[in-house]
Amino acid sequence: MRNVFLRRAMLAVMTVVAGGLISATLARYAPGFGTDERQLDARLSGDSIAAIRRLNSEERSVFTYYANSLWRAMHGDLGTSRSLNRPVRQLLAERSTVTLRIAGEGLAVAWIAASLAVLATWIFRAPALAGSITLFEGTLLCLPAAVMALLFILLNAPAYLALALIVFPKVHRYLGDLVSDARQMPHIITAQAKGISELRVLFWHVIPVLKRETLALAGVSVGLAISAAIPVEALCGIPGIGQLAWQSALARDLPLLINLSMLVIACVTLANSGADLLADARRAVA
Repeated sequence: MRNVFLRRAMLAVMTVVAGGLISATLARYAPGFGTDERQLDARLSGDSIAAIRRLNSEERSVFTYYANSLWRAMHGDLGTSRSLNRPVRQLLAERSTVTLRIAGEGLAVAWIAASLAVLATWIFRAPALAGSITLFEGTLLCLPAAVMALLFILLNAPAYLALALIVFPKVHRYLGDLVSDARQMPHIITAQAKGISELRVLFWHVIPVLKRETLALAGVSVGLAISAAIPVEALCGIPGIGQLAWQSALARDLPLLINLSMLVIACVTLANSGADLLADARRAVA
């Protein structure tokens, strides 16, 4: 178990570092990188403009700049945001709590709704009910996250509900497929043939079999929620990590973009790895 943990930890670190490098490379070679509107300020002296140009020139070599950023981050220095002129550490600390709260509430609503939909389909087995849920699910899947956010702005509804509706169809579809496949297992068919109630079959025979897959789905859903939070927060004006990522991308703010990318990748990687480790631990105990 220790070797599995170390291997996953090394893989997570490599993923975060590689993701930060890819993000820095994309930002460095994006159109408009290196331009600074402060150079157009007529009130600045020649020395000030030269200092701004020297600061921008440090970011020209993306590999050197990224290596220096990693070295400083290892010593607790995440740099300073060029666009907001504030330490990146402070910005991340302030915005992370907002995003975690919204993502947590959205995930809770999505999982409760998906579980209730699967439970209702299992108990009633009504084709009309299953068809209605499938139609609703398909409609949500057709709506991009940005469109969902705009609809919730018009409705003046909470942002976490938008996140819930973005995550719900993906969670319900996979969870419903798992339960549907479990219905065909021999011991489930035998239990139903003996007249055991549907609820008892579900809670005593189906759910214990699907624990590992459900944990994996929970880890994936965390990544879905964090990804959806970027357009939702940006369009709804919520001061979270998503809005900060959008602002830093528009400003080509490389110090902020690198740390934001690494933070988001780390959250998603840790959620997926944690779910897998829990599943492996349960299997080892069993």
